Amino acid sequence: MHVPSPANAASPASTARGANATNFASKSVPRHLARGVIGFGLIIGSIAMVPVVGPAGLLAAPLALIAFRGCPTCWMVGLAQTISRGRLERQCVDGVCMIAKAQPAADGKIPAASR
Repeated sequence: MHVPSPANAASPASTARGANATNFASKSVPRHLARGVIGFGLIIGSIAMVPVVGPAGLLAAPLALIAFRGCPTCWMVGLAQTISRGRLERQCVDGVCMIAKAQPAADGKIPAASR
C-alpha cells in the first residue's frame, strides 16, 4: 500500500478540481474557436496538398497537434471546458462526485478554481 508523503499530497485546490484534472480550455471561446480553425485548416490543407506536392504536403498535419493541444478530441473537450468555465463545478460528497451549477461568488466574480 502506498501512503503519499506530505510533499506528494494534493493541494486543496487540486483536490477540489480532482487530482488528475486536465485542463484543455482557452482564455475565451473566440480564441478556442480560432485554434480549431487553424488546426482543422492545417489537417484539411495538408491532405488537399498531397495531389499537388506529394507526401511532403502531410508535413503540415503535425502542426495541427500544436493548435489542438493534442488531438481533435482534446480540442473538443477544451471547447466544452471553455464554454462551461465558471458555470459548472464538480462537487464531491462522501466519495460521490456530481456536476452542478457553480455558486456565484459574493463579489460576482468567477471563482479562482473555475478560471
